[in-house]
Amino acid sequence: MPEPADTRLVPLLLDPTRLRIAATLVAAGKVEFGFIRDRVGLSDSALSKQLKALAAAGLLTSDREPTGAARRTWIRLTEQGREQVGAHVVALREIAAGAPADEG
Repeated sequence: MPEPADTRLVPLLLDPTRLRIAATLVAAGKVEFGFIRDRVGLSDSALSKQLKALAAAGLLTSDREPTGAARRTWIRLTEQGREQVGAHVVALREIAAGAPADEG
């Protein structure tokens, strides 16, 4: 018997902010820190905290590149991260498909 969809959810991605970050990375690939910050609407420190949690779980990596006087940080999902985000989305879709229709 297949595993229930709710048991296949990735706990770290149950947080809406982390899910938005992951979704941004799935859609955009490798992106600059500021792009994610602006897209998700977080402060630098709040985004850094979320990125550290996702990186600690092996879902993403970051690289710093010097660009003139400043440094840019580039973020991307790892292969494991892409797999986990994909499985999470599939589980969410299965849960949504099985939800009773609103009769309102």
